[in-house]
Amino acid sequence: MIQKIWFAFVSNTIQLGLFFYSKKITVRGRKNIPKKGAILFAVNHPNGLVDPLYVTTTNSRRNHFLVRAASFKNPFIKKILESLNLMPIYRIRDGIQQLANNQEIFEKCFKILHKQETLMIFPEGSHNKKRTVRLLSKGFTRIVSGALEKHPELEIQVVPVGITYQHPSDFPSKVVVQYGQPIATRTIFEANTAAKAINILKAAVTAQLKTLSVHIPDDAHYEAVLQQLVAAQVDFTQVEKVNKMIESGSFPKPKKKRKNFLSPLRYLIQLNGILPYLLWRITLKKIDEIEFIDTFRFSINLVLVPLFYGIQAWILGAIFGTLIGCFYLTISALLVLLYVKFAPANAKAHIELKT
Repeated sequence: MIQKIWFAFVSNTIQLGLFFYSKKITVRGRKNIPKKGAILFAVNHPNGLVDPLYVTTTNSRRNHFLVRAASFKNPFIKKILESLNLMPIYRIRDGIQQLANNQEIFEKCFKILHKQETLMIFPEGSHNKKRTVRLLSKGFTRIVSGALEKHPELEIQVVPVGITYQHPSDFPSKVVVQYGQPIATRTIFEANTAAKAINILKAAVTAQLKTLSVHIPDDAHYEAVLQQLVAAQVDFTQVEKVNKMIESGSFPKPKKKRKNFLSPLRYLIQLNGILPYLLWRITLKKIDEIEFIDTFRFSINLVLVPLFYGIQAWILGAIFGTLIGCFYLTISALLVLLYVKFAPANAKAHIELKT
């Protein structure tokens, strides 16, 4: 009971945090999510640990997550992650000897699915901001086949999920989460050999992910196609429209980036939250993977900014009265919301490790 309350509290807090952090969150295909039964969400992975946050806060099912084992190194962080239904998955880069630990994790996944609950997996195996659907690993198919073998009466629906950002790692950014059509797995594995069933399932998930997210084929023309889309300042969250441009090879004429007339407001917000901002600048220098920029920036904004605003509101309230403190806190939140929702979200091809 306590764990459920804790999970609900954290989930609602993250959902509120994402609202203040994101220019616009669009959700499509939510009706495709089965209300009951075992589900495995197969999600593309362009942007670090914020990807599962956008997915889990946009559907009503209570999710369990498989994330890379490196996130569990710190004992304190490990306890927090486990309390939020996160489980480690080990890869070859973690050491061949560590791969044996995956069997225990798989057994936990089998139990989760047998209890008619949901599991979220990123079958590409790693994050990458490149706008292409990469080759899927066999890990998620092993979990499906293993659960079906252990529980022959079980039906597992695989729901592909595509996440597309206007620009990963930029702030504020638009994002769209698209849920695909459920894939019934029991029939696939009953009608085919295990090897063939795995290939069929991987192909079905891949095909949907290529329509649920912006997909530029990773070939010699990738950069040229991306540059034309960026030059036209397309809205990448209009996934279907952008994919049609890519397929046809027909792109709009180049457009100038929209000027950010709210830049002075951004500087005011940074000054008002000077300590969290300085901590972010220090943290940014230590980030060596672009895909983790949003993860750390969102974490700082979620925890330290409200705390810092609260302390300043308390100080002002103690000096000038409670009404002044509440007024300051309200205005501070409204200024952040004004900037996040109305600052332009321009398309970009690349981003350096700086803001």
